[in-house]
Amino acid sequence: MTDKLRGMLMFLGTVSLGAFVQVAVPDETVACLACHSDKGYAIEFPQGARIEAYVDGGQFKASVHSFLACTDCHDRSLTGKGHEQRRFRSEEFFKLRYSRICRRCHLDEEIGGSAVHASLLEQEAEGHSPVCTDCHPAHSVMPIAGGKILAGEETYCVACHAAQAPDAGHIGTEANEGTSPAAVHGSLSCSACHAGYSLNAHPEQVLAIEGGAVVAPEDVCRRCHFDKYTRSLEGIHYDLQSHGNANTPSCVDCHGSHQIVNLSRDRAVSAGKCGECHPRLHQIYSASVHGDAMTNAHNLDVPICTDCHKVHDINNPLAADYRDEIPGICGNCHADRTIVGKYGLSTDVVKTYLEDFHGSTVSIYLRQMDGVHVPKKQIAVCTDCHGTHDIRSMSALGAGQIKSMLLKKCQKCHTRASGDFPDAWLSHYVPSMSSAPALFIVDRAYMVLLPLLLLAMLLQVLLHVWRHVTGQARATASATATAAGGGRERVRRFPTTRVAEHLMLMLLFLVLAATGLA
Repeated sequence: MTDKLRGMLMFLGTVSLGAFVQVAVPDETVACLACHSDKGYAIEFPQGARIEAYVDGGQFKASVHSFLACTDCHDRSLTGKGHEQRRFRSEEFFKLRYSRICRRCHLDEEIGGSAVHASLLEQEAEGHSPVCTDCHPAHSVMPIAGGKILAGEETYCVACHAAQAPDAGHIGTEANEGTSPAAVHGSLSCSACHAGYSLNAHPEQVLAIEGGAVVAPEDVCRRCHFDKYTRSLEGIHYDLQSHGNANTPSCVDCHGSHQIVNLSRDRAVSAGKCGECHPRLHQIYSASVHGDAMTNAHNLDVPICTDCHKVHDINNPLAADYRDEIPGICGNCHADRTIVGKYGLSTDVVKTYLEDFHGSTVSIYLRQMDGVHVPKKQIAVCTDCHGTHDIRSMSALGAGQIKSMLLKKCQKCHTRASGDFPDAWLSHYVPSMSSAPALFIVDRAYMVLLPLLLLAMLLQVLLHVWRHVTGQARATASATATAAGGGRERVRRFPTTRVAEHLMLMLLFLVLAATGLA
């Protein structure tokens, strides 16, 4: 029986018994592993390249070739007594030589049924001989059944997809087995996301659209993250993509593909992801009071892109609806005592804004809007005065600088504003005896006088009612007396319409005083 036939029978017999049947390792292999299980053995080539001759005994025992003796693949002359160091012209020649040994058992007719192998055989016909160990480890080939890898799946995939750079018409499919377990999806296998691929079925997927721009298939992420995908349909990125903009980001542009990290744990990385597409805005943000604290002080309390623009359902920041939400967005931090209290900042900024003309007007618009009303003239919100991505700290500026900056901001809407115009603004701080004593005293006086005024008006109304009732009684008595010839006639001062007018005027005044619009 020839070596080739003997090897084929042994291989087919093992496969028929099942991939996981424990087979005893030949004694010859045990003898070889006595040396080759120690790291440090290597084959060196004239050009300086070297291949490790180390063999992991455990991996070999679990491989499909564990029943083979070393000399079934390696020369029989390599024995313990005569183990001369052979020399090869190059590393490539060495690999090609042993690939031919693999094909003593794995005939072209058999391996050609796989799409991957068929493609390699076509390349061989053109003069590019395939090297088996580029995909299949030399001494740790894992079992395969039905075209699907049962163990060591990543090892097989990474053998080809470890370092593929994109070229014209193709995209990179890099995957690094060594670092993937540290990623969020480190426990998943390749086929968990790349369904429908195996050694027998490995179709090429066409993803290119419009001018060669590539969009990753979002349905892969949607299988597990359907809630996130659904929210993204309401965002501006999906809206732009649905209108033919191929440059909008997909899941992998923000989260990565094989090295997905938890962006919620590293806020600086999250902000940097947005900066990959929005570099100018990210540069401006980095120089602002928020970005500087994030970058240099590693302050996790400051807002990043997703705190204001949200994550998946990102709104159009130029839309009127988003503009109306800005006071609430800023208030998420600046009205939270647990956040701004650490830095000695006031939490009254949102409250005082909503109580002044601008804030109360915005509040009225929001209540009347009902999804259709849009004010003809935009009302000032936080970003109109403080900026958006370029927010600066006011603590280092003098009163004159702040007033000059405020005047420029005010003149954007109030074009005829004079130099004293900003003085009419009470700032974001509630008046007190220390900051604004005159305003504080007037405010407290109003708190006392207004209730007294309302009580006095109520007393006046009650007196009018009492007089009217008693007057009616006296009028009745007078009429009776006049009819009897013993009394005198009374004359009404106001007709009924004038009485109604006075009552209506008092009622309107009370309503205006109660609503604060008087």
